[in-house]
Amino acid sequence: MIGLREIRKKKKFSQLKVAMDLSISREVLSYYENGKHSPDVAMLLRLSEYFDVSVDYLITGKDFVPRAERG
Repeated sequence: MIGLREIRKKKKFSQLKVAMDLSISREVLSYYENGKHSPDVAMLLRLSEYFDVSVDYLITGKDFVPRAERG
């Protein structure tokens, strides 16, 4: 999840802080960031709300652009 690590670092949050705020282990968060495990939909939504970014951003590092606007 490219965007997850980017947004966490951009906000200057440690893995431990985010993990504690979301009631998950730091290891699980690290696995998400490194692509070793994928969060379920409920966790994706929690991460999206926590960081105030789209799910698309968390996964790809880019915001969603509708097909009609891609050119």
